Amino acid sequence: MPQPKRTTASSATKTASATTEKQKQLQAAAADETNVLTTNQGLQIPDNHNSLKAGVRGPTLLEDFILREKITHFDHERIPERAVHARGTAAHGYFKVYKPMAHYTSAGFLQNPEAEIPVFVRFSTVAGSRGSADTVRDVRGFAVKFYTNEGNYDLVGINIPVFFIQDAIKFPDLVHALKPEPHNEMPQAASAHDTFWDFVSLMPESTHMLMWAMSDRALPRSYRMMEGFGVHTFRFINARGESHFVKFHWKPKLGVHGLAWDEAQKIAGKDADFHRRDLWEAIDQGNFPEWELGVQIIEEGKEDKLGFDILDPTKLIPESVVPVQLIGKMVLNRNPDNFFAETEQVAFHPGHLVPGIDFSNDPLLQGRLFSYTDTQISRLGGANFHELPINKAVCPFHNFQRDGMHRQSVNKGRVAYEPNTLANGSEYRVDGGAQGFQSHPEQLEPPKVRRRSPSFDDHFSHARLFWNSQSPAEKDHIVAAFRFELSKVEVSDIRQRMVDNLAHVDSKLAARVAAPLGINAPDAKAAAGRLGFRDYRIAPSVEEDAALSMARPAENIKTRKIAILVADGVDLLTFKRLQQELLDAGAACKLIAPQLGAVTTSSGKQLAVDHTFANMPSVMFDAVLLPGGAASAATLMQMGDAIHFILETYKHCKTICALNEGVQLLGTLGFALEGHGDQVMEPTTGVLLADARKAAEGQIAQAFMASMTSHRHWDRLNVDAVPA
Repeated sequence: MPQPKRTTASSATKTASATTEKQKQLQAAAADETNVLTTNQGLQIPDNHNSLKAGVRGPTLLEDFILREKITHFDHERIPERAVHARGTAAHGYFKVYKPMAHYTSAGFLQNPEAEIPVFVRFSTVAGSRGSADTVRDVRGFAVKFYTNEGNYDLVGINIPVFFIQDAIKFPDLVHALKPEPHNEMPQAASAHDTFWDFVSLMPESTHMLMWAMSDRALPRSYRMMEGFGVHTFRFINARGESHFVKFHWKPKLGVHGLAWDEAQKIAGKDADFHRRDLWEAIDQGNFPEWELGVQIIEEGKEDKLGFDILDPTKLIPESVVPVQLIGKMVLNRNPDNFFAETEQVAFHPGHLVPGIDFSNDPLLQGRLFSYTDTQISRLGGANFHELPINKAVCPFHNFQRDGMHRQSVNKGRVAYEPNTLANGSEYRVDGGAQGFQSHPEQLEPPKVRRRSPSFDDHFSHARLFWNSQSPAEKDHIVAAFRFELSKVEVSDIRQRMVDNLAHVDSKLAARVAAPLGINAPDAKAAAGRLGFRDYRIAPSVEEDAALSMARPAENIKTRKIAILVADGVDLLTFKRLQQELLDAGAACKLIAPQLGAVTTSSGKQLAVDHTFANMPSVMFDAVLLPGGAASAATLMQMGDAIHFILETYKHCKTICALNEGVQLLGTLGFALEGHGDQVMEPTTGVLLADARKAAEGQIAQAFMASMTSHRHWDRLNVDAVPA
């Protein structure tokens, strides 16, 4: 039997836009709107407002097949949500490799710099249900489906490079502990409760992941400003069969930034769809998010020199030890046409591989290889989920799998088995051929055992590496997060166990966390005496790594959202040029006023208002501009909502720029314009005061934009004293 034509790694070097192929494939399944309403069988419906009745006031008739079809379909419109990663959003895009990677891997999509590989990317929270909020403290999913000419390849990762557990057999326990407690189904989308901390306090291997989860990494500013990681160690296999270990990274071009905890909580109430909306609007406005794909490559046989076991998913390879090589770019440039058909029905699986990429023996990864297929069968109604348009490969596929629920292929002929001779009169057999995917022939060690490798026993050195790598402000946030979460734990013994574990990371960290929790001082010896503790320490090659900190400025202010607070009498001249410079730099400026419509400037012109203080709070913006204008400033100073907007911006450590009379709005904070010359003042980090009539042209814009690239100013004065 002739095999379907497939594009091999060598032919993948031909220039082609596979992105267009996937768009055409999806378009073929699209259903356009028409003005004719029909049943699912194509019968035109004359009346969609009234069911068939026995008299106008009589009972509805069972024979109303139109009503029954409509109601029955509605009753079955929902499918089971994902057990984890239920709340997500997604987008289409493409990936291009920078240069051929043939030295390391034969994967075709990593060879041709001219080829655009279509991708579909889904971001998600982990713990919450589909209806939970976007900005909760949680790990974020970062799953990428590459539609390659050799089949679909799924890189299914998260925004943190490690995980809570070392073996997949503990995954159900982890999720059961993390999810709402079964007796009362609370709390939703939160880890701040007894069952979660009971579990992780008894699992010292979770300590490193807890450090990340309590950091600002668990509160991303945007999916567009979030790193992604493959977590596990994989293999690159080249055409000669040579193997290299590889770790995958996604590096966002907009930088890595997070929210303040108070801000994240408020956003959850103001706009539960904050991250969804941010991604959708950015793509809709042509501000296409970009990430670079990076790899850490380790030659097989040299992994022992790292000082830890690279099969352990609770460990990371410091970038200062093995630098990340940037090998390609991913751009998301198209929103889905239908949330359910694409975002909800997309099925990812770390076992969706292409030739040239293979697994390692990471025991957590090995368990995922079973789990993902199993859960898709449950969610999507059977074994044919691969035939849904969003999951369908762009290359031809052929096998003898048949039938099952929702089968869409119409397979011709009498043969559904292999080997066979009836298909075309000659023997067809697939039995040990050299083409296609080849598993790496790794030598395995007997005997068969149910034990953990002793090389997995160090549970604290990488948690300490992460802690040492954080800036002072980031350390403060980690301490505050542990305090908040553990303060929600009702059983004091659980709180005690957790801080005792933290004492093995850093004694000062543990003491700071324990201080307000009403428990004893941390006791490292007590932790070491508990079951599950492994008294084994590696000697890390580095004590800290700058790549683990988010305290790095961005390259620019593209897509940053700036609120300009205005009222009647605002002085347009003080900010018109500044606003244009911000727009030219790629920022988005919105005018916030007491009411919708327009405000009248001091020169009598009308300015269209974008939002009011009531419907668009400060937590939706990255920075604030306070223009001049005596009448405008006087009006805003009498508005509690306007003053709260400014105070909240200050408390969340965002950049504030005040011009001329606009500085009066900062009087509550103790800042004034008096006594300065023609320079821009910065009385505390990220607060800029300027007389727009005296400052040199471009000086204010330059200072404002430079301040915003820092994202936040965590060392700002007296933040805790601000009532917002």
